[in-house]
Amino acid sequence: MRLLIITQKIDISDDNLGFFHRWVEEFAKNTEEIFVIANFAGEYHLPAKVKIFSLGKEKGFGRIRRYFNFFRYLLKILPKSDAVFVHMIPAWVAMGWPFYKIFRKKVYLWYTHKSVTFSLRLAEKIVERIFTASEKSFRLPSQKVKILGHGIDLEKFKPSSEFETRSLRFRIITAGRISRSKNLRLLIEAAAVLKNKGFDFEVRIAGAPIFAVDNQYLQRLKDLVIKNNLENIVKFSGAIPYAEIEKFYQKGDLFVNLSATGSLDKSVLEAMACGVNILVSNEAFFGLLPEENFVQNLSGENIAARIKFFMDNKKTDNNLREIVVKNHNLKELIENILKYFQE
Repeated sequence: MRLLIITQKIDISDDNLGFFHRWVEEFAKNTEEIFVIANFAGEYHLPAKVKIFSLGKEKGFGRIRRYFNFFRYLLKILPKSDAVFVHMIPAWVAMGWPFYKIFRKKVYLWYTHKSVTFSLRLAEKIVERIFTASEKSFRLPSQKVKILGHGIDLEKFKPSSEFETRSLRFRIITAGRISRSKNLRLLIEAAAVLKNKGFDFEVRIAGAPIFAVDNQYLQRLKDLVIKNNLENIVKFSGAIPYAEIEKFYQKGDLFVNLSATGSLDKSVLEAMACGVNILVSNEAFFGLLPEENFVQNLSGENIAARIKFFMDNKKTDNNLREIVVKNHNLKELIENILKYFQE
């Protein structure tokens, strides 16, 4: 099979989208040739059978020029392709529809977000299948949806044997884009509660803002840290490249995710695969995790109480890794996606 993949970014060093480099590698193991159209192309190390076509965002190309490149590449690549796989951006499905129709190519979409946009509604009418990670990860009713789990690289994300690298203090970690939806303010408020009660711990927050509003939110978080005299406890680690993020997880004792996105957050699964205990509030994990791993009625006091539970019961939970192994294995995900291409 010759597969055309359309995605936002190919860049192994990117902290948010670097994981997709591994997806392409896995697709390449099971196909004859891969063509990738990416809005942005940075650093990549892929087999010779993978051809990258960048729309030019990394070169500063404007939107009109990138659209022109998109259509130019479609005309060049579609005749050579057997199927099209679009990752996360339904607008590329809608925009390319006339070309997919002319060349009679089936289109498949991967989408994991609670947002239901106009372009998603259009894409749903066009595509052959829609793949998503969980029931909560796709909110538009459709008979085309197939729930396949996330794709976590289990060779990369695994418990570390380097026990000496762990901090002597109980380390609370979290990772992901810095934004209001992550509820990081509540984590800092919980840290203030724990500090005032005399607990010995530290908090490491990995991730960076993307939009201007996110930068403003980050500054408010830093102000809150100063206000509560938490400078020696709460540290912002910034964006950590995908190539190094597993080391961040492996040094943690508890990964906290207070996200309000309603989607199955991939960073939680990565931490689970590394053998780190988990505390979440996200509804997408209901039915997947034991009750002890949830916090409800979000407040600094309630979150602090749940964190104290894990401080008192400090242990590595291998059962959490097994959940990822069973339901969110990258190798199995790609194999399952490709099976639908054969229908």
